[in-house]
Amino acid sequence: MAAAAGLLIAVAALASAAAVSGGFPAAMVLERAFPVRGHADMGQLIARDRARHGRMLQSSTAVVDFPVAGSYNPYVVGLYYTKVQLGNPAKDYYVQIDTGSDVLWVSCSSCSGCPDKSGLPIQLNSFNPSSSTTASTISCSDKLCTQGIQSSDAVCSSQTNSCGFSFQYGDGSGASGYYVSDQLHLNTVVGNSQSANTSASVVFGCGTSVNGELTKTDRAVAGIFGFGQQSMSVISQLASQGVAPKAFSHCLSGDGNGGGILVLGEIVDPNIVYSPLVPSQPHYNLNLQSISVAGQQLAIDSSVFSTSSSQGTIIDSGTTLAYLAEGAYNTFVTAIANAVSQNAQSVPTQGAQCYATTSSVTDVFPQVSLNFEGGASMILTAQDYMLLQQSGSPEIWCIGISKVQGQDITILGDLVLQNKIVIYDLAGQRIGWANYNCAQSVNVSTANNASTNEFVNAGQLSDNSSPRSMPHQSLPLIMILMLSILLFL
Repeated sequence: MAAAAGLLIAVAALASAAAVSGGFPAAMVLERAFPVRGHADMGQLIARDRARHGRMLQSSTAVVDFPVAGSYNPYVVGLYYTKVQLGNPAKDYYVQIDTGSDVLWVSCSSCSGCPDKSGLPIQLNSFNPSSSTTASTISCSDKLCTQGIQSSDAVCSSQTNSCGFSFQYGDGSGASGYYVSDQLHLNTVVGNSQSANTSASVVFGCGTSVNGELTKTDRAVAGIFGFGQQSMSVISQLASQGVAPKAFSHCLSGDGNGGGILVLGEIVDPNIVYSPLVPSQPHYNLNLQSISVAGQQLAIDSSVFSTSSSQGTIIDSGTTLAYLAEGAYNTFVTAIANAVSQNAQSVPTQGAQCYATTSSVTDVFPQVSLNFEGGASMILTAQDYMLLQQSGSPEIWCIGISKVQGQDITILGDLVLQNKIVIYDLAGQRIGWANYNCAQSVNVSTANNASTNEFVNAGQLSDNSSPRSMPHQSLPLIMILMLSILLFL
């Protein structure tokens, strides 16, 4: 979810707001043991974050590893989140992973409206600047505040001379507060590939007021971790300090337990394809050129996908499902209907296109290809764009890609990003991806053409399939789609 400067998306049904490479000669293998089957004590899961082994890297700059929990499935969680450690002494804060916004912010101890408990198996802590020996407020004259004002990530009060923020989200909820500087504690992979507890000074938001959906407890988290490319993002701050490369990657698991991989660095895989970012955009915009269904390119005017202030194609992990430009949507849905007419029966619904089938979804529904600039195609299997509405015989599957009425905006959210390596190469201004089983190990590099491989047993969180998980029959897909709100400011 983006803040005031751009795309603002909130999935109200989830009761939680949605929040580069070069020059670093190192590479390693990140071994992910996730998913964790069954329930486990959170203390045991966090302890696994520290399990690392391997050999010495040849650089003081290393891969930063964040644990991941959550799921794309709106019937279970509907978001992915991670743990950050802030302050001295350090405290844990569980925040949503959001590539559609820039700022890391967490609830402050003085927050009005911030929930103090969550339906997720996490503890919600609040940040208290007076309890941290290294915390300090940010003044209006601070260079980062000035840059934040230019990107609409910050506001300045002349009366208090404090740098603040005020974000309004698409569902009408909002968050506001002020910026502080403090230590962010990092799990890096350095000497002998052991996990090193390093830290860096970063500026982040201290939330003093939230309203709307952000007050709900069902799937509440302690804040939002924006992975955008503007100056106030933690990614940009760490890169400018030489602490981490100007790149990050994620691989969001699409199986029943979710989770996945999130690292500062580039995941390396021979099947990764890249497409250039559209320059001078506040979000991760790509040039989508065409769509193919079952190998046949659809007759869609390419101008529908052009980028402007009100349209374009955006990669956003803060969006649960996906959205297709209105000018392309009907053609896309018709192509799917024609492809499955002999093997699935259309089910009457209001707003969503659903089908009943007794066959495997992968056998019935066609492969979809999103074709981008540079010849890079994102291949979607049936489970990358269909959502199971009702199990049994027959099963009911609904197209999980919706449209925004009156706008030619395409949003690729968690539904289509699941089971894919996704690389945000900010230094090279490009995004890469490849279909992948995110429960498997990956190579991670902090430099182009790195030849050194390292082995890491990375940590993970588990949401244990939230105790408030809903059965497939309990929440119609149309309710989720109608409650997913899109807004540009």
